Amino acid sequence: MDLDITAEDLRFEEEVQRTPYKVTAWQRYLGHKQKDTKRTLFVLYERALQRVPFSYKLWKQYLDERRKQLEGKNPLHWALEHRKLELCYERALLYLRKMPRIWLDYCGFMVGIPDVSAVRRVFDRALRALPVTLHERVWRVYLIWAAQIGGVTGKRVWSRCLRVWPGRMEEYGRVCEEWGLWDEAARVVVREIEMNAGDDGWRRLARILRQHPGSLGGRAEMVLRDGIRRGHELWTVLAAQFLALGRVDRARDVFEEAVVSVGDMKQFAVVFDAYAQMEQEKAAFAMEQMVAGVGSQADVDLVLLRLERLMDRRALLANDVVLRQNRGDVDAWLQRVKIWKDRDEQQKVKETFELAVAAMAECHVGARAAEVWLAYARWSEQPGGFRRIMDRAVAAPLGTAKAVADVFLSYAEAEIAWGEIERARRVLTQATAEPRGWSLQQANAPQRAFLDRRLWSLLVDVEESQDAVDATRSAYERMLELKIATPQTVVDYAVFLEEKGFFEDSFRVYERGIAAFGYPVAVELWTVYLRRFALRYGGAKVERLRDLFEQSLDACPAQYAKPLFVAFGAFEEKHGMARRALAVYARAAGAVARNERLEMYRFYAAKTVELLGAPAARAVFERGVEELPDPEAMSLAIDYAKAERQMGEVDRARALFAYAAQLGDPKVDKNVWDEWHEFEVRHGNEETFKEMLRIKRLMLTKHSGDARSLARVEMQKKEVVRAKAQLLAADSASAANPDALEMDDDDL
Repeated sequence: MDLDITAEDLRFEEEVQRTPYKVTAWQRYLGHKQKDTKRTLFVLYERALQRVPFSYKLWKQYLDERRKQLEGKNPLHWALEHRKLELCYERALLYLRKMPRIWLDYCGFMVGIPDVSAVRRVFDRALRALPVTLHERVWRVYLIWAAQIGGVTGKRVWSRCLRVWPGRMEEYGRVCEEWGLWDEAARVVVREIEMNAGDDGWRRLARILRQHPGSLGGRAEMVLRDGIRRGHELWTVLAAQFLALGRVDRARDVFEEAVVSVGDMKQFAVVFDAYAQMEQEKAAFAMEQMVAGVGSQADVDLVLLRLERLMDRRALLANDVVLRQNRGDVDAWLQRVKIWKDRDEQQKVKETFELAVAAMAECHVGARAAEVWLAYARWSEQPGGFRRIMDRAVAAPLGTAKAVADVFLSYAEAEIAWGEIERARRVLTQATAEPRGWSLQQANAPQRAFLDRRLWSLLVDVEESQDAVDATRSAYERMLELKIATPQTVVDYAVFLEEKGFFEDSFRVYERGIAAFGYPVAVELWTVYLRRFALRYGGAKVERLRDLFEQSLDACPAQYAKPLFVAFGAFEEKHGMARRALAVYARAAGAVARNERLEMYRFYAAKTVELLGAPAARAVFERGVEELPDPEAMSLAIDYAKAERQMGEVDRARALFAYAAQLGDPKVDKNVWDEWHEFEVRHGNEETFKEMLRIKRLMLTKHSGDARSLARVEMQKKEVVRAKAQLLAADSASAANPDALEMDDDDL
């Protein structure tokens, strides 16, 4: 190796001569010669590596320099230089066999040459030389090269890799798709599914088989059926496999199996649409064949008949899907019945109802099962069939008391509609019979059906319509004992007894109802009771009726007492004495609720005027003004003044106005001043008018420091100001500038 040494190189030559095994001396020399020719630089590298052949740094720099020289150059045109670099790598690996970077660079360089066998051997040697922990770095480059090469070599490289790294199965599948090896890609996906049966794997397999039917050969059906058993939507893929092979009848069998097997409406829609599309395509093809003179009209008719029957079955098939999801779906069963009814298939309707009621019991549906039984019974138009069905229904497990009661009610109402009153009575008697050993704490829901108020009400109506007095009374009594009677039931029972002449029994029923319900319901019952008693006896049993009124008032809360007092007073007016009536009204004025006392005093005063004359009412007014709070006393005082004015007592009326005016604030209670003003205009003179004004000023002065009055006046002023501001804002809204800025005084 000749090397031209210049005067500038002497210093470096002397240094490497003195220390030939020192790498840094050679690196300084090489750095000095970087601007020389590549040949000179390579000769110097060779000299250095002869001295320090185990130096990784020198070999890496040398190989990189040689490789950089060949970048972008065709390996066929520069074959000699490529061969030299290969030999350099081989020499380096003699000393640095375990250096992964050298191997990776060597492999990376070799993938650029067209000799596939040589490249493969280099990768294989790298894998044998390096520890297993570094193999992944080699395989990464190896697989990229194998993907580019493809063919048998690529498959063998990938198969070797998968034995070591099975986790790269999915990547290999994608590579096979890129190579167009669809059979291999499908087999790889199947192996991947066997290792990890995930949804992504099944979706990839379905995509491959849709695009390339027959990829798995004879295994396709077995694999796809396994996926179907695992819950994947592969029916259409399986059918497509048979269609691709021209086996239309086998594809039709698959579709038929699918539409009766899928478990949700989404899958059903996909399968049915594919099935219908296949039949439509077959029909179109048959028509084309007939037009071309190859096919016959019979073939077309057969295909069209298949398509028509398939479309007719869609509603039933969809209903099957819903019922497979939930056999106890009441709406689905009723929808199925409707489908058969629309087709006038009465036998199918009956069979469907039988299946439905069996499913109701099997699935323990409960309350909604009654809907199926009732629909079944209504479908049977003949009374005999209806009764047989309803007898089964009342014995069926219906879950809730209301459902059982609904069935019994429908049964009884149907018998009534057919005029079979005796049968209806038997049904209702059965429905209201108390179960043997029944107790409220231990009874289940259906056993409580006999407590349903509707059953008892209908039974009472039936017994009453047949004029069965004892049976009607027994039913009413049982309702009261079971505590299911309503206030209306009490009134109806009492009226029934009254119509049959059992007056005292009727009154006892009212009393039992009053004791059972209490107030405020008792007020309504007392009102009816007292009115019916008065109609029955009139003035014959006054003292007894007075005792009843007193009983009604004894326990009555104040807020409910007013109608009873008014009724008591009206009775005394009609059958007693006027003073007794007024005494009742006087009691009422102090006994009713506070918010009703003003109205009661007015009523009391009006009755006093009516019964004893206007002068007698003065005591009532005076008592009310004394007992009521100031706002109500002021209103009553104004009424008192009006009454005096009507009697011509002007001075007394003026005095009452003056008294009333002192009970409120002139700024707030303006009504009294308006009334007084109008009174003075008509009946007063200058002196009395001045006196009114003087009292008004006096009251204004008196209330000027009243915080409550001031607050009320201030609130009224604020409301007025706010209303005016809103009105002005509305008027000026059209003239406002939308771009104007709002500014506070602090901003100026």
